[in-house]
Amino acid sequence: MKLMKFYIVTILLFTSQVFFAQIEFKTNVSKNKLGVNQRFRIEFTVNKQGADNFKAPPFTNFKVVGGPSSSVNQSWINGKASYAQSYIYILEPKKEGEFIIAPASIEYNDQIVKSNSVKISVLKAVEIPKDPNNPEYVAQQNIHLVAEVSNLNPYVGEGIYVVYKLYVSENISVNDWRVSESPQYNGFWNQDIEVKDINVKKGKYNGEDYRYIILKRAVLIPQRDGKLKIEPMKMDFSVGIPTGRGDFFGNMITKNINYAAESPIKTVNVKALPEQGKPIDFSGAVGEFEFKVTANKNVLKANDAAQLKVEVSGKGNLKLFEIPKITTPTELEVYTPEHKEQVITSLSGLRGSISDIYTVVPQFKGKYKIPEVTFSYFNPVEEKYNTIKTEAIIVDVTEGKELPSTANNVAVTPKQQVVTNGNNFRFIALDTNLKPKIKSQFLNSNLFYLLLFLPFLAIPIGILIGKKRAERAGDVFGNKIRKADRLAKKYLSEAKKQLGNQEAFYIALEKALHNFLKAKLQVETSDISKEKISEILKEKNVDSANIKQFVEVLNDCDFARYTPTTNVMMEQEFEKAKEVITTIDKQL
Repeated sequence: MKLMKFYIVTILLFTSQVFFAQIEFKTNVSKNKLGVNQRFRIEFTVNKQGADNFKAPPFTNFKVVGGPSSSVNQSWINGKASYAQSYIYILEPKKEGEFIIAPASIEYNDQIVKSNSVKISVLKAVEIPKDPNNPEYVAQQNIHLVAEVSNLNPYVGEGIYVVYKLYVSENISVNDWRVSESPQYNGFWNQDIEVKDINVKKGKYNGEDYRYIILKRAVLIPQRDGKLKIEPMKMDFSVGIPTGRGDFFGNMITKNINYAAESPIKTVNVKALPEQGKPIDFSGAVGEFEFKVTANKNVLKANDAAQLKVEVSGKGNLKLFEIPKITTPTELEVYTPEHKEQVITSLSGLRGSISDIYTVVPQFKGKYKIPEVTFSYFNPVEEKYNTIKTEAIIVDVTEGKELPSTANNVAVTPKQQVVTNGNNFRFIALDTNLKPKIKSQFLNSNLFYLLLFLPFLAIPIGILIGKKRAERAGDVFGNKIRKADRLAKKYLSEAKKQLGNQEAFYIALEKALHNFLKAKLQVETSDISKEKISEILKEKNVDSANIKQFVEVLNDCDFARYTPTTNVMMEQEFEKAKEVITTIDKQL
């Protein structure tokens, strides 16, 4: 029995040794020592057919610039078969140092087999020899990636552009290319301009004839002064290099190599805007602009809506400054403006218009003046500041309630005309039907004295109530607050009724929020902005979370009217608004 076990163990050991002796999985590299600007080939080879599920190691500290590709080599020599399958990568080091590339793995007969690890030493960049027979040198001399900048000395906020061009000589062919690293524009506002069609054009580079294509275009607007760098674009190419030999038919034989190129770093010297002559209301607008404030109607009735449009148009950094705000009389209800942009981006910069559209609703009859608005900008061509001042706008409200007077009004009761009828005079009765009067207990009773002194109590109470009513009638501001409170409840109720009707719902909800602010914070709607709301609520010791939620609801009302929404979303918005109003009301 022991002898049998010995044979079995021996057979298993022999079989396993034969199995592992049969499969080989090796890692080979084209070079173990290279410069940081060079590349090398790494190849993982297995000698058994049927191996699959190949997994490459993580190439930490290296960039894969080619591959993976695979090749199979199978032969039969003197009755002996050989097989080799290879997985090939082209790697480029990211930095100097000594690095270990971990083993790859492959699966064979339900077993995981690993290759050997390799050590790579990366040294400083080496100079590519100027050998006309060296494919790297040939590619370097015939491929050029160029970044062209329109203005290297702009002002802060002045738009410039950068165009990336790829120049290729007639001596070589580019079979394939890809962008391995996009350029970085630190310190710039930037926007790409789409290159729709890549057309090959002819041009000059260093005085020689080249073919070139435009790869990328971008508009840049510097955000700070000083020296700003435009980092390079990096690309990988598959290049066909002529070998100088021809095939059987006389065609030139080429050798394909992988080549990397990058555009040079560009330094832009950004000039600060001059302090001399800078207007107080300057908000960062740089370019050539026009400015106007218009109303769609100047004559209207109370509670009708008019729209005021504040618009800046022209060429410059249109997306990077704030439009001036308008101020209105307190008798005009003004809602959060709708912001619109119609801006086109081209190599000449940003061009078009931006505007804020205010909805204004008058409360009382009368004429109201919307004061002049000024807008200042810096013109980089003229190198000076310009200020545009609009004319005042008069809003004439022809119908509606009169503006309440602060003086006490004395109510005068008009005399009534005496009207006669047939019952004014009656006949005197001649016959009587008198009965003895029953003694009443009313005299000297509590009710007797109460009625006796009631007129004396009613007179001062009536005077006091009259004064209070007169004071309340004269308290225009207090009446506005009370009216705003009633309107907040009214519009909140109206919003609930309008669930499912998107535009009407959000209009009613926004009015409820605005009137709540007027009632609780004692501020006019014309003063209301998100910053003003946050500031006043903080002064009232309202939690920052509730402040943020209130501003979010206002923002939602502002944008949701113009974007698709659902009934569920509107119900959630209504509950959110009701909750935040209740919470803030308790805290106040």
